Amino acid sequence: MRYYVVADVHGYFEPLKWALEEKGFFSDTGERKLVVCGDLFDSGPSARKLQDFICELISRDEVILIKGNHEDLMEEMLENFYDYLPSMEYTHHYHNGTFDTALSLTKMNKHDVEASPEIFRKRMYQTPYLKEIIPEMLNYYETEHYVFVHGYIPCQSVLVGKDTERYFGIENWREAPAKAWSRARWINGMYAHKCGVRVPDKTIVCGHYNTSWGHSLIDGKCSQWGPDSIFEPYIKDGLIALDGAVSFTKRVNCGVIDD
Repeated sequence: MRYYVVADVHGYFEPLKWALEEKGFFSDTGERKLVVCGDLFDSGPSARKLQDFICELISRDEVILIKGNHEDLMEEMLENFYDYLPSMEYTHHYHNGTFDTALSLTKMNKHDVEASPEIFRKRMYQTPYLKEIIPEMLNYYETEHYVFVHGYIPCQSVLVGKDTERYFGIENWREAPAKAWSRARWINGMYAHKCGVRVPDKTIVCGHYNTSWGHSLIDGKCSQWGPDSIFEPYIKDGLIALDGAVSFTKRVNCGVIDD
């Protein structure tokens, strides 16, 4: 099986399409699937196009979807919507783009929502994103040589300084409870890998944290956000990190893996 792997598309359909075209996904007539390592939406301008594209791939059994922290954020926003609504513009859901994604997918604007919040909420629950895409999402997907996740596999963490955590692996990470997987979706996989958390004889493929962090703060090759920054995949023994910070670079990293 050939896997075309992306992460953190964040609603940028065109950069995703360009990346897949460049790697040959659409012309590949062999056995292949797209793997999305979480965070399909929020920030980007093309939520409806991306939603349609992913649903088409689902219908053809050509996609594997991993749940990201932004999928958790959407579910949490809708669950507690009436608490957020009076001051939505001051919440993390507004600044992270979650609310804008919901507006786009429901074809409503802010004034519509304020006038008819329950209609907005019901429409959002009826979108393919909530009805078809999120239910397809997995905590992880594993092949003979790879483990695909969003942030990282569940770990133990210990404070080793005022604001510094250190990660330690756990043996039964595959059977970790839902809360542990939810926390794992926020882990910087490059840092957890540097702490020594590995899956023996396998490579973890992750997203969530922009790869310039590893190129800058681990390898010292560049600045994290300057003109010399590197947003190419961050690859080490046992790790491939893919988040290319698409909202900043307007590029999506795509890895091609045969396994």
